[in-house]
Amino acid sequence: MSSYSYGHAAGASALPAAWRFGRESDPSVSEWSVEWLLKRNCSMAPQQLFAMFGTLCVLSLAIAAYFWSQGATFIMAFAWVELVAVGAALLVYSRHAADQENIALRKGRLTVAHTSGNTVETAEFAPEWVSVEPVTGDESLIEVFGQGRRIEVGRFVRPELRRQLANELRHAVRLARLQPQGALPSAEL
Repeated sequence: MSSYSYGHAAGASALPAAWRFGRESDPSVSEWSVEWLLKRNCSMAPQQLFAMFGTLCVLSLAIAAYFWSQGATFIMAFAWVELVAVGAALLVYSRHAADQENIALRKGRLTVAHTSGNTVETAEFAPEWVSVEPVTGDESLIEVFGQGRRIEVGRFVRPELRRQLANELRHAVRLARLQPQGALPSAEL
């Protein structure tokens, strides 16, 4: 899910948001821009995860040491195998805990960056030449393409909300096409 998706509480619908997923800059402070930061929804930060793993290691090895001292010598080997397996799984998980997609429309450029583990895929487009379309259907990933480049976005948005994200991206690109650079107004969707 997006880190910028805002749900409205029951009584909070009087102030509709201009952007559901994106954040618009304040034109009085800087040039107009819109940025979408879509992140993986993680329940634990990597630091919390490794603190929990450290606690698990201490507890598991303490129990194994007790049984080893009672004569069950194989228990220590099994405890170490278990901890290595759990540690490997947590390492793989933590590599992708910070995966994200960053889409920014500023200064006449649409920049899309997809981070997965240690890999960053980036594409830059001129708004005049970019198209935003679903890959296969309304709930599929969204393809941003133009000028011989293409990149898929929307991995961290629920499938039923991808159409809304695509509409938001199209709207921002239309605003960028219609207005002189740096003079774009606030958007009302």
